[in-house]
Amino acid sequence: MPGTSRPDHVSTKQQRIAELAGNGPDMAFTTLAHHIDIEWMLAAHARTRKDGAVGVDGQTADEYEVNLEANLQHLLDRAKSGTYVAPPVRRVHIPKAGSPHETRPLGIPTYEDKILQRAVLMVLEPVYETDFLDVSHGFRPGRGAHGALQSLWQQEMDMGGGWIADVDLRRFFDTIDHGHLREFLKRRVRDGVILRLIGKWLNAGVLEEGVLTTSPFNTSPRALS
Repeated sequence: MPGTSRPDHVSTKQQRIAELAGNGPDMAFTTLAHHIDIEWMLAAHARTRKDGAVGVDGQTADEYEVNLEANLQHLLDRAKSGTYVAPPVRRVHIPKAGSPHETRPLGIPTYEDKILQRAVLMVLEPVYETDFLDVSHGFRPGRGAHGALQSLWQQEMDMGGGWIADVDLRRFFDTIDHGHLREFLKRRVRDGVILRLIGKWLNAGVLEEGVLTTSPFNTSPRALS
């Protein structure tokens, strides 16, 4: 049926990746992008939030879905051929929890970029889920803040108490060294398509009030014409 994907098609591929990752903890994957096909893209679209704010192009999910399969195929072709251009994220500021007079920046990708990022996430998750420690909870499927607190409480009980340090690193993601990120990624992933896409996202920059800024650790900043 047009516009639908088979969940078993994607899950079977993810299981194969997870098995390879588990059996080879020191192995670097050189071929991951071949798993991403049109059904994979349809599954990525299905998992992408439809009611989120629009990116720099102003396109909504409803508009993108008018020619969904054609749009996804075109996106897939550009991603694999290297012609995909990552647009900058649109930055907005939202109230910071617990600080009524402070805000925190939020980057909003375009809807198409969200789909492609989701597709790449879906191929990377099976690799890294085999590597992560059980005490790691951030941005992992089926995990969240409540589980992290339960794990912390259990560890404290097992140790008979102790000190807990709550640290908030201001502007951490704006200043993290992209070179370190790339080198860490290459320990497990050496697929050229995946590395190229992630590199483009790291270099895409942020658009705020018509001004494009990039991270000081970008090696190839680009101007917005």
